[in-house]
Amino acid sequence: SRCHSDPEVQLRVRTAWNLAKLLRKRRFEAGSLDLDFPEVKVRLDAEGKPIRIEKIENDESHQLIEECMLAANEAVAAAIKNKSQPTVYRIHESPEQERLMEFRSKAIEHGHRIGDLTQRSEVQKLLKNIRGRPEEYVLKLDFLKSLKRATYDVRPLGHYGLSKSNYTHFTSPIRRYADLLVHRSLARSKLESMQSLSEIAVHISNTERTSAEAEKDSVQRKKMEFFERQLHLEDADIFDAVVIDIRPHGLVIELPEAMLTGMVHVSALPDDRYWYDAASTSFRGRRTGLKFQPGFALKVKVARVDTHKRQVDFTPLLNLKNKPEPTHSEHATTRSRHR
Repeated sequence: SRCHSDPEVQLRVRTAWNLAKLLRKRRFEAGSLDLDFPEVKVRLDAEGKPIRIEKIENDESHQLIEECMLAANEAVAAAIKNKSQPTVYRIHESPEQERLMEFRSKAIEHGHRIGDLTQRSEVQKLLKNIRGRPEEYVLKLDFLKSLKRATYDVRPLGHYGLSKSNYTHFTSPIRRYADLLVHRSLARSKLESMQSLSEIAVHISNTERTSAEAEKDSVQRKKMEFFERQLHLEDADIFDAVVIDIRPHGLVIELPEAMLTGMVHVSALPDDRYWYDAASTSFRGRRTGLKFQPGFALKVKVARVDTHKRQVDFTPLLNLKNKPEPTHSEHATTRSRHR
């Protein structure tokens, strides 16, 4: 297309990306946290049946747009605050120390040496160390659960995750009422009273949470439907998986491409009897010596689906003549809902 072949367009896009890279670099140097998660799309057929699951990569084009949006949001928030104009800010308050300590204990169980997580540099260090490792998804999810949820407020309380003292939502008025309010503030239009704005901020925070939970629920339902259909296919898919935890009753695995956590029961492990070694957090075959531990990569097929509990059990497919070496799964990142 002309967008890709026009030299002037190419030059402008490259210049914009160089700027975005610089903004991204400075943002993380200023303490911004990598709280992004991979995004999974469940593709449906004409009848609404799930036919495949795709992980959306957070490539350079996404990052370019993201950095421009963040810069615009920060600039607008600072401008409005400096003029003491009433508006609605996007805030993310600092986490409670007790919650951070609870998360720290979980991370230590996975073998990570961690300092004081109330220090932003230690959080950044941990997030960097787990990047690409099998336990990344689980630990990142646990960390997000230890944080407060980003909300809307009439007070400019700053954004913990982005490490910004001024932040608002300005860039998406077609889908967020908060953005429309900010546009009105910027244009100095007549707004509601501070009391009314405060009530609106609470309302749109609640409706955002309801919407996010509904979206998550719909994706999970379609995921379960997809894996349940696998049980009835003669040529059922084989999935790449990695062990992320060991329990006395089996292996906790993750399917990186589907962003799904499932279980392989110890009785499903092939060609041997396995004993649970709590000290090394592993299962070891009594005859073969095959050792399952976090980081072990394997291929699996769906064995059982409990749609009510939203749990999927898998059967491993192993060639014991060519034992796979433990490996690390790699994760793409995309925008986090904490923004």
